[in-house]
Amino acid sequence: MKIKYSELIDQTLYFPTEEFNVSENNLLFHDIPLMEVVEKFGTPLKVSYLPKISQNIQKAKGWFKEAFEKIDYKKSYRYCYCTKSSHFKFVIEEALKNDISIETSSAYDMDIVKSLFGEGKVDKNIEVICNGFKTDDYLAKISDMINNGFENITPILDNYRELDKLTESIDTTFDIGIRIASEEEPKFEFYTSRLGIGYKDIIPYYSQKIAEHPNARLKMLHFFINTGIKDTAYYWNELYKCLRVYARLKKIAPEVNSLNIGGGFPIKTSLNFDYDYQYMVEEIVSQIKKFCEEEGVEEPNIYTEFGSFTVGESGANLYKIISQKRQNDREKWNMIDSSFMTTLPDTWAISRHFIMLPLNRWEDSYERVFLGGLTCDSDDYYNSEQHTNAIYLPVFSDTKPLYIGFFHTGAYQETIGGYGGVHHCLMPQPRHILIQKDENGEFQYEIFRERQEPDDILKLLGYK
Repeated sequence: MKIKYSELIDQTLYFPTEEFNVSENNLLFHDIPLMEVVEKFGTPLKVSYLPKISQNIQKAKGWFKEAFEKIDYKKSYRYCYCTKSSHFKFVIEEALKNDISIETSSAYDMDIVKSLFGEGKVDKNIEVICNGFKTDDYLAKISDMINNGFENITPILDNYRELDKLTESIDTTFDIGIRIASEEEPKFEFYTSRLGIGYKDIIPYYSQKIAEHPNARLKMLHFFINTGIKDTAYYWNELYKCLRVYARLKKIAPEVNSLNIGGGFPIKTSLNFDYDYQYMVEEIVSQIKKFCEEEGVEEPNIYTEFGSFTVGESGANLYKIISQKRQNDREKWNMIDSSFMTTLPDTWAISRHFIMLPLNRWEDSYERVFLGGLTCDSDDYYNSEQHTNAIYLPVFSDTKPLYIGFFHTGAYQETIGGYGGVHHCLMPQPRHILIQKDENGEFQYEIFRERQEPDDILKLLGYK
């Protein structure tokens, strides 16, 4: 009879994987000995493994390079990092090592670009794609940077007002793009995205406001749908509608040379994750090329804006199981030493799943459990995993501590949870460490931020 946790994994999941392995009964994450990390830094703990950021960028670049060569695509590919996924400096600096552009979504992102420039991390040639609804502050910062020599900043028009405001404040020629307001899936509460300009309105708008504009040059058409890049009829239908607009626009606006297909590459949220990235890239590039050939227009440069794909798989959250509560004859609650609502808000906000595995005791017998956080909120729990809607972990013991990890948590969680701020039930932000590799392949650990102290939280609330 197979009763060990390791045997359960062997029966139900693809293991080991590129990211995970087990050595001496303990879990390795990219060969990082996690139990040694826990012994050194304690729990709860946030981990950012920076080399994974560059690895994923290079993977995507490789897929597009291979697709371009295979179908003889003549134009170029440009990888943009979507900063809203994680604004941390260590993330953006790691991403910038890979010759990429940056995609912004608010006025505050422009302050990040200026800060990087001030430190010599980027120069004025940095390409910045400015997305989102633009407040006057956002527009003013875009205009100021263009006026000061940042020539590769491209505001993507979200509405008609934005071009008028930019025209008033920019005293040189500048590039612009237009975001298409895509139609949402039928399950959405609304029919059309609130972002962008409608399909039918783009050509008339170009003819009336942009074609004869003294300074603005239309460079890019921007396309994105909330469901991400998936091999579904809905995705291909929306892409074709976008391509029809591009072809019509290209025929009257030869200066348009780029198509931005946005973000949407998924990340691994299960050890049984199955997504053929190379196939999707080849199919997208092939369909763009084929459509342009049929329409008799020049194919565009292709831009992507991958955020979660860039940074998501670099993150992990580590916890200790501090107690087990038996509420009835069937339910066992393993309590972690933190809060899901504080450290992994997507688990309760949008029922997001992450890869969850024990860090130790893989050769022990297992049991079905629920996971509970420390707040008094009924939503502070995690109750399903890749094992057919259940969580199985090594059997709880008062004498043999159990540690668990949630993996691929590097995107959005800190900013959604309010990094360094006041959290639900005053749960403190955990210690956060960065892991790099030196030239000899040895792991290097750095404390990015210590755990919040009670005094820090009380000061934020106005207490002395």
